[in-house]
Amino acid sequence: MSETILNVEGLTVDIPLGSGTLHAVRGIDFALKRGETLCIVGESGSGKSLTSLAVMGLLGKRIQVGAAKLEFEGRDLRSLTPRQMQALRGDRMAMIFQEPMTSLNPAYTIGDQLCEALQLHRRVSKAEAMAQAADLLGKVGITAAESRLQQYPHQLSGGLRQRVMIAMALMCEPDLIIADEPTTALDVTIQAQILRLLADLKREMNLALILVTHDLGVVARIADKVAVMYAGEIVESGTAKAIFDAPSHPYTRGLLDCIPVPGKTKPGEPLGSIPGIVPSLVGDVAGCAFRSRCALANDACSETIPKRTASGEHMYRCVHETLISEVA
Repeated sequence: MSETILNVEGLTVDIPLGSGTLHAVRGIDFALKRGETLCIVGESGSGKSLTSLAVMGLLGKRIQVGAAKLEFEGRDLRSLTPRQMQALRGDRMAMIFQEPMTSLNPAYTIGDQLCEALQLHRRVSKAEAMAQAADLLGKVGITAAESRLQQYPHQLSGGLRQRVMIAMALMCEPDLIIADEPTTALDVTIQAQILRLLADLKREMNLALILVTHDLGVVARIADKVAVMYAGEIVESGTAKAIFDAPSHPYTRGLLDCIPVPGKTKPGEPLGSIPGIVPSLVGDVAGCAFRSRCALANDACSETIPKRTASGEHMYRCVHETLISEVA
């Protein structure tokens, strides 16, 4: 049985504002094993990126992060000093950010930026680091790697910059990679190439991968497990097959209805939509946050929402005990 790389229980992220406290992430639970891909999916503002940044320890000092359990390879991340966390981050756990043009430093060459992490965490010479960087650029599909190392970020296309970010995350051969919407700014053809690359690298290096996305089409191609987030909570989680075959939360069904299905959705036929907007999470938040947008809402939705088991590891938060099918 594969070992558990990351174990998160009761993760919260609170942001103090002038009008009160924004409860951006509320009681997140998930676990990830070596060799698995977890996709965290949901609308913009649901807390996906903040969850990732909290795990990586990259949130500002004013932002309050809490958790009942936050363990990476058995180590309690909550007990680590900033220096210890820095030693772990970039070495055993790495992150691929959403927009590489703002993540890469325009004043340094690609080679210098790739070598920095390796030289920080390993005792290697600049020449050895450059050789490793060139090898990884080739592995992520960049040709003429040696010449690319001398270039600056603005000299590369968006797809090449994203491949550089992937190579940078792999420099120290980490056990966990968190990819925060790595295909958002890319065209469809390049998106498919990047996703295929991530899947291939995960299998080859037997690492754990968390992919943050709002695109369920991406999830269907790459995920082993799925966590659906809404208003700072995971409202449904389970295997990709369980989520797509038997969605049990109205929000998950709403997201799936927005996707055209080959062979079923006719050309020109309107797609589904979810009415309303994500509610404010400033101040006290009670009941189901989705109830103002849900056709199935009733008085019970304003009370404490139970966590239910649909089957096996398939969990969802809803007052309805049975799967919702034709309704909605």
